[in-house]
Amino acid sequence: MPLSFYGLEETDLDKVFRLPTTTFIGGGDTALPLREIIRRLEMAYCQHIGVEFMFINDVEQCQWIREKFEKPEVLRFTLDEKRTLLARMWSSEKRFGLEGCESLIPALKTIIDKSSESGVENVIMGMPHRGRLNVLANVIRKELEQIFCQFDSKLEAADEGSGDVKYHLGMYHRRINRVTDRQITLSLVANPSHLEAVDPVVQGKTKAEQFYCGDTDGNRVMSILLHGDAAFAGQGIVYETFHLSDLPSYTTHGTIHVVVNNQIGFTTDPRMARSSPYPTDVARVVNAPIFHVNADDPEAVMYVCNVAAEWRATFHKDVVVDLVSYRRNGHNEMDEPMFTQPLMYKQIRKQKTVLQKYAEKLIDEGAVSRQEYEEEIAKYDKICEEAYARSKDEKILHIKHWLDSPWPGFFTLDGQPKTMSCPSTGLNEEVLAHIGSVASSVPVEDFTIHGGLSRILKGRAAMIEARTVDWALGEYMALGSLLKEGIHVRLSGQDVERGTFRSVTNQNVAVYRQTRVKAPPAPDNYVLEAYSLKYTAHI
Repeated sequence: MPLSFYGLEETDLDKVFRLPTTTFIGGGDTALPLREIIRRLEMAYCQHIGVEFMFINDVEQCQWIREKFEKPEVLRFTLDEKRTLLARMWSSEKRFGLEGCESLIPALKTIIDKSSESGVENVIMGMPHRGRLNVLANVIRKELEQIFCQFDSKLEAADEGSGDVKYHLGMYHRRINRVTDRQITLSLVANPSHLEAVDPVVQGKTKAEQFYCGDTDGNRVMSILLHGDAAFAGQGIVYETFHLSDLPSYTTHGTIHVVVNNQIGFTTDPRMARSSPYPTDVARVVNAPIFHVNADDPEAVMYVCNVAAEWRATFHKDVVVDLVSYRRNGHNEMDEPMFTQPLMYKQIRKQKTVLQKYAEKLIDEGAVSRQEYEEEIAKYDKICEEAYARSKDEKILHIKHWLDSPWPGFFTLDGQPKTMSCPSTGLNEEVLAHIGSVASSVPVEDFTIHGGLSRILKGRAAMIEARTVDWALGEYMALGSLLKEGIHVRLSGQDVERGTFRSVTNQNVAVYRQTRVKAPPAPDNYVLEAYSLKYTAHI
């Protein structure tokens, strides 16, 4: 945009202007020459990071983001930080299907490290196929020999299963975070070939983990969702999951979304796949800030991921990191991208890998020597070769090694599933009658209930007296029996309070409402008050 658009001329560039209180580009200065103002704004917003946040209708949140990106020299890294980042790039270079967006590995490690600093103990992740084996090996720390075993066609599975592809399996690992020296649990949830289907599964697992450990604010358990650019814009389940993100009964208190944006969906160009400028525009509906970053700039990626983790820890809301990258090879091993994108792939073939670019930059700066760099590459290659040799000693594939939860007591010491038993689940008549009679009564004294509901309760009491049961009462008894055994019951969905579609007479009402003005609803937590147990119903 020319200066004349704002009523300015070249002669104004050296004039000093007072800075508004809403900007942080001044650092400690309250006024700067126009030339310096433009330079600092270009450094903040016109380099390898693009920030979308002006649609957020919260001044505090907008100012928080401005401060993170506008302060001078925010991207300055120490020598040790650069060496650490380079070390993370070595492992991501290995050929596990992530070529072109290798920065994803240090990105995830940065998010996990920063989240661990803020108290997170459990990270639950979901992702598609792109880079999955790389994440398993270098982020979750899956044993390399177990990954190599999956490529050995001669090995048979120890148990029957669907025979799903190796990049759809999950993983659970508990380890010490080297940065914070704290225990952290990492889970990568298994997913099918249906892109983005894992999103609500991860959120449900995260919600359950938060519930069972009493983490009401999401300070100890969090979720990370990885997406491809085409699926993020194209799959409706992404939009649906976003709209659950801030609902009181469904929120996981902030998810960090990382989009591997290789600017292609199989063979489809973005201009033929979506009508919005960015694949991340769907996130704007929930006021989630969006950080676009050039994946070939590891330092910018690391900074953005630090900010994303801080945002989640501060505001407990969703945030999106858009890793703008490319796909060096085809969609899979059999795909030749030159057939459909010849011009694009001519340019890609000319590109050095991000590891080569960053290593050369640090060697030129004197941060590392070429000998150090080559020695570390050789060291990691040796680790992979030794793991591959160990994988040859494996005789069978154990499903125990590919679960996203520990399942204690489910496996024998040698990794075999234990013989399943079917315990008795019946209840005696006295207990069932008690559950039914309590479910037939009004929750508390001085409770004015709707006449229609009162008739349902009287009919239910009559059934208990006659020792007969209809479907709705049977469900009440089943839920009550679970509560008796100390099992929490969560009923969720648009229908669960009223039970509208359970029967034409609303016989399965889970929440009774008083007919008096401003009288609060009384959930059926009283059903088994004698056992001091409760269930929750969420609409």
